[in-house]
Amino acid sequence: MLYCTIKDSQQGIALLGAMIVALMLSLLGVTLLNLAGQEVVSAGLATQVSVAQQLADGAGELVVAWFHSPQTTVDLPQLSALREKRNRDREGTPSFFDASGRSQFAGTADQPDIRLQAGNLLDNRLLNDPETGMFRTMTHLGQVEEVKVYAPTKPGLLCTVDTTVTTNTNPPVKQSILMQLGALDVPPLTAAVQVGQQLGRFQAGYESPVAVHWGELKVGGDLILRQVDEIPLKSALAPVTGQTYDEITPREDRWMDAWIGGAVQVTHVSSEQTPSFPHNLHIGQNPVPGVRLDQWTYAHLKQVAKRFGRYFAIDREGLLYPQGIVEPGRGISPDEVFRSQGNGDQQGLIFIDTLDQTAPRLDNLGVVRLQAPYFEGMAVVQGHIVLAPSGAGQSIGVLSPPQSDQVTTVARTPVQLSGIHVNGVLHASGNITIAGRVRVYGAVAADGTITSAGSGSTLEVWYDHDLSQGFYRGLPVVYRAPGTWMTRY
Repeated sequence: MLYCTIKDSQQGIALLGAMIVALMLSLLGVTLLNLAGQEVVSAGLATQVSVAQQLADGAGELVVAWFHSPQTTVDLPQLSALREKRNRDREGTPSFFDASGRSQFAGTADQPDIRLQAGNLLDNRLLNDPETGMFRTMTHLGQVEEVKVYAPTKPGLLCTVDTTVTTNTNPPVKQSILMQLGALDVPPLTAAVQVGQQLGRFQAGYESPVAVHWGELKVGGDLILRQVDEIPLKSALAPVTGQTYDEITPREDRWMDAWIGGAVQVTHVSSEQTPSFPHNLHIGQNPVPGVRLDQWTYAHLKQVAKRFGRYFAIDREGLLYPQGIVEPGRGISPDEVFRSQGNGDQQGLIFIDTLDQTAPRLDNLGVVRLQAPYFEGMAVVQGHIVLAPSGAGQSIGVLSPPQSDQVTTVARTPVQLSGIHVNGVLHASGNITIAGRVRVYGAVAADGTITSAGSGSTLEVWYDHDLSQGFYRGLPVVYRAPGTWMTRY
């Protein structure tokens, strides 16, 4: 009997222990399931927050795109002024900043310069309409609640961009992101062609090889012409076409003025003829009032190229070296660097340094030979350029400079230009030599002069009016300032 009691007691204790172990395992299982559920919820919330941040970031980047693509805001008065440079800098050129460096954006978060709100029916359609809204590519993620642009908090910056979005997730997540924009400070080019010295030689076949449409010609010294009628007459009735001056008789243009620091000499004048200069040929401008040539400083452009463009060193054979590192056997030809495959193949800013990578002097200038059939971009060469395109160029669609009618409305005429070899800017700290018949849409500047390699070599330039506002294709108008991105909530 005693034996049975002891045995039953041991079995009861074992059963109780098993029940306790089972209970502990059950509690552990419930805890693990709960933790797993919390992890799933946390992961889901993290995903939603990430989506919200990406959506808000995308909205901010679209504001940046408004500065670079004016056609997206042309019919929106509130936004069309976003890109307009309303101030003048110390040099009197258009700028986002006044002479003291203060931004034209002066609003606050409560009273911004620009505000679009989804609560406003018109603004909501503009922002979020799935067919036509500015953020239509992001409607599957959520909607933009508000976009604001106002003054920066850091001196020297342009503006603050404040975007608020709500995701389509369940539950929806609301996110607001702030970032500040800086403006790229590259001085405008206010003339189609400018040279610092004399243009042309008093020798048959080596007179000025330059012809200008739609803008100004600026010459620091004398201008040597073959015939005086090579300067087109400025006329408000001149046709706005893509024709060359060889196809126009007489030569006329709506926007062309020539500002000459010294005298104008003509090599082919009959003995009984006295040259009669057109009213838009302004002679003897130096020293008073002076020919104002646009100044691009070496150190500043070099810094801009290293951050936003491409920077190259050069050797005495004219080979180029990326990042300024000259290694024997690793040089590349300018044709590899400057060749564009066609219209739209933008090469951006290309900066070619001097032979010793210091500020340009007479004894440290290299020679860059540009033979690519078509180049689209900005070539800033701290040396000499030989411009000898090997092909027929490209046909491109462009806009003329603005023109005003009787009711002062501003219009820019679409024009097709053919045979264009350079679509952009050529800037040399030395001389530019023209070999062949070269056509440029944009602007050409040489601190030295522009010369012809031989009789029949010419440079014909149609001025890009956007350059007068400091807008250069391939360079950002504005950029996200480092260290200014933050979430508000």
